[in-house]
Amino acid sequence: MDTMEKLGRGGIVPVVVIENADNAVDTADALKAGGIHSMEITLRTEAALDAIKNVAGERPDMLVGAGTVLNLEQAKLSIDAGAKFIVSPGFDEEVVRFCIEKNVAVTPGCVTPTEIMRAVKLGCKVLKFFPANVYGGLSALKALAGPFGGVKFIPTGGVNTENIGQFVNAPFVYAVGGSWVCPKADINAKNFEKITALCKEAVKAALGFEIAHVGINTPDAAASLNVATSLADALGMDLKHGNSSNFVGTAVEVMKEMYLGANGHIAVRTNNVEIACGYLGEKGLEVDMDTAKYKNGNLTAVYLKDSFGGFAVHLLRK
Repeated sequence: MDTMEKLGRGGIVPVVVIENADNAVDTADALKAGGIHSMEITLRTEAALDAIKNVAGERPDMLVGAGTVLNLEQAKLSIDAGAKFIVSPGFDEEVVRFCIEKNVAVTPGCVTPTEIMRAVKLGCKVLKFFPANVYGGLSALKALAGPFGGVKFIPTGGVNTENIGQFVNAPFVYAVGGSWVCPKADINAKNFEKITALCKEAVKAALGFEIAHVGINTPDAAASLNVATSLADALGMDLKHGNSSNFVGTAVEVMKEMYLGANGHIAVRTNNVEIACGYLGEKGLEVDMDTAKYKNGNLTAVYLKDSFGGFAVHLLRK
């Protein structure tokens, strides 16, 4: 998995302002404890490069990058310090060309069709959209996604725990950025437990896990119909016939074959299946990509290889 894919699977790219490089590793640990495994350390302070170097050297499992990169010199210094990706608030062709030549992930800031076209011409497919709340948020991104269907965005600015689910559910959003999960004041005050709590809240909101339905395995179509009819009659619920299963209401699916899971499956809705796969992967749960389904290039459904109490888990995009 390359750097850009890791950023997408992570879903949240914290914008981190470090004023004391000694706080960098503890901040990385706080983010990881909260379920976030990447961080964009901004070059807004004199401590930034040392902070990147500290995290890259001491926490190699944290994907650390440099943000607010304004010119080629800063890009070179950041990469030398250990940055695995470069983020710019605007579009600088020199920086983008250099990163591509060095095979370093780069997300330049682009908010106009002209900027997007220039970035795409150089080979960029993931762009920062900053400040998102000023330039129209999701409405603007949806409009831009029309002519630029092959481009995805990392909106930054105005994203928070209350609206993150709406952002990551949008098919044109790759991930989101923001500093709300690691406020500068809390880093300086060493409130690392608070940062972890903020991260956990944000990750939970981004995933938006909900039980969609429970699937019950039966050996064949006749058995499925018998079970579904009996249950629907007993509960006074509607019975809906399908090609591969029968539904009782919306919460119970009776399969027409012994499918994944010894007993059946639990379908779980989520705002973003890719992000859910990344989150569950960090917990050691594997995804069965042979079961993956896509729509317009976005992963919309997939099963986990693991099962719980004889039930497989089926992730579905909301």
